[in-house]
Amino acid sequence: MIALNLSRSRRRVWWISCLLIVFSVAGLAISWSNPLIKAPLRPGLDFTGGTQIQLERSCEEACSPLESNQVQSALQALTLPVEEGSSTVPSLESAQVQILDGGQSLALRMPALSAAQSQAVIAAVTPVAGPFVTNGQSVDTIGPSLGSQLLVSSLISLLVAFAGIALYVTVRYDGRYAVLALLALAHDVVIVCGVFAWLGLWIGLEVNSLFAVALLTIAGYSVNDTVVVFDRIRERQREDGDRPITEQVDRAVSATLTRTIYTSGTTLLPLVALIVFGGSTLFWFAVALALGVIVGSWSSIALAPSLLTVWSARSRTASGG
Repeated sequence: MIALNLSRSRRRVWWISCLLIVFSVAGLAISWSNPLIKAPLRPGLDFTGGTQIQLERSCEEACSPLESNQVQSALQALTLPVEEGSSTVPSLESAQVQILDGGQSLALRMPALSAAQSQAVIAAVTPVAGPFVTNGQSVDTIGPSLGSQLLVSSLISLLVAFAGIALYVTVRYDGRYAVLALLALAHDVVIVCGVFAWLGLWIGLEVNSLFAVALLTIAGYSVNDTVVVFDRIRERQREDGDRPITEQVDRAVSATLTRTIYTSGTTLLPLVALIVFGGSTLFWFAVALALGVIVGSWSSIALAPSLLTVWSARSRTASGG
């Protein structure tokens, strides 16, 4: 068993977590104040609605250099066909272009388009970026109302998960443990969201419904880890009731540290495999999960127990115990 003196290092633990929280909240606030984003995280197509066209360039050896402004110029010069029953056409002024995989593919993000309009866009960029692989074309369209419904559903799912976790921990332990479990969970979610907020500012990374799934998974993993530590602390309190609370927590955390390291390590292995070999679709999903596993292990093994020592000590002092 690894001996860990958490009570002596708890101020360092708090400082590390506080710095990570400040960094994350700053990213969320800057993203929200950015006139091009106007949200804590840069929302993707799933939440805002629109059309995304992904094209794979047909290159025998190496693709010729391609700049996003070349594609944007071709889009701005395009006049979209008018759909039957409509008097207006979507504007491509705000179309976003991303060059992916070292210039081998590109992604076009624009307002919702019809099938004919999407084909007109592909034809317009072919002279600049083509030819394209026939089977490498992907056109995804989500209406604005569906996008807003997905956003609301994702937020409701997170709130229900938080409420269920609070209820479960309260029933199994007491309100004090529930507060600390939720605090550790909020700590993990805020840090992961903050990192993705900064990525949205630096490289234009957008979050989609997979990111919401990642947050729910992180919530479950974090609480599971925290409950295991709390269980061991409760055992120590029954067996070592005459010892100081700091010593009880140190012994409990030391007993679970090896298990937490092994569990986190084995969880990270397939996530690293997804990051390296999973392709662009699952890359950021796996990154979010991996970050959540690391931060969740930290909060479960260090932050929540260290806060419990202070709370329990103050409760005993207030009660005269």
